[in-house]
Amino acid sequence: MTKNINFTKMHGTGNDYIYINCFDENFTADDAKKHAPIFSNRNFSIGSDGIILIMPSDIAHAKMRMFNADGSEAEMCGNGIRCVAKYIYDKKIACNNPLNIETGRGILEVELETENDIVKYATVNMGAPILEGLKIPTTIDKKTIINEPIKIDGITYHFTSVSMGNPHAVIYVENLKEFDVKNVGSKIEVHPYFPNRVVVEFVEIISKNEVNQRTWERGSGETLSCGTGASAVCVAGFISGRTSNSITTNLLGGSLKLKYDEIKNSVFMRGDAHYSFHGNIII
Repeated sequence: MTKNINFTKMHGTGNDYIYINCFDENFTADDAKKHAPIFSNRNFSIGSDGIILIMPSDIAHAKMRMFNADGSEAEMCGNGIRCVAKYIYDKKIACNNPLNIETGRGILEVELETENDIVKYATVNMGAPILEGLKIPTTIDKKTIINEPIKIDGITYHFTSVSMGNPHAVIYVENLKEFDVKNVGSKIEVHPYFPNRVVVEFVEIISKNEVNQRTWERGSGETLSCGTGASAVCVAGFISGRTSNSITTNLLGGSLKLKYDEIKNSVFMRGDAHYSFHGNIII
C-alpha cells in the first residue's frame, strides 16, 4: 500500500531538513527512520540533512522529532526548532508568542520576530548545558571536560565537551578553511570516548566575541550549520576562557548569535528560518 506524503523543505542558516506535518500526514517515527536515508540523498531524492516531524503534543504547542540523514534519531536540532516554530506559527497551528516546543531534551521556549505576521527570526532558549562527563555522555568521569587530549592519526587534538541535549566535542584550530573536517570529524564521531557518538565542532577564534565554525554532524557528515553545536561552542569558549559569554558564530550557511546566561543557566540562540519549497512524495 502506497502513501502520498506532503512535505516542506526548510532551512536555518543552511541546515536543511524535510519537515512533515504529522497533524495532517500519516507519517510515523518508524517511517522517518526508514525513509530518512532515501529522502536525504541529494542526488537521487529530495536532499536534506534529515527529516523533522512536527507532531501534536499533550504538554506543549507542538512536538518535534529529528532524524539524521542515516535514519538515526537525535535529541535536538537548534536550527530545526526555529523552523518548526516558524511552520506552526505561519500555518496557524498555534499563534502563541513565545511558543513552547516539546523536544528530546524537554520543552523549549521560542520567541518569534515577525513581519506581516510571518516569522523571520526566532530566539530559542536552548536550556542548560550539560558539562559533567558521564552525563554528556562520555566515558570520561570528570566534572567538566576542558582541553581534553584526543589522538587521531598520530596527531593530538584537545576538545572541550558540552551537551545541549545531544553531545558535542569542540576543537579549536588555527586554519579552519584548510582543516580536514571530514577525516578528523568522522573519526572523533565514533571514538570510544563517546558511547552515543558525538557532533564535532571545529572552531577558529576571530575575537572574544566572534568565531568561525564548521560542524561534523553525527549521522549526517559535514553540515552548513548546527544550532546545538553553536550553543555548545558558546559555552565551551566561555568555560575555557577563550571567548566571552556572548558571541556571533559564522557557519558555512550563515551566522547565529549566542548568549550563555550563567544566572539563568541557559543558552539563548537567535537565527533565521526559511522555506525552500513544498512538495509531495509517494512511499
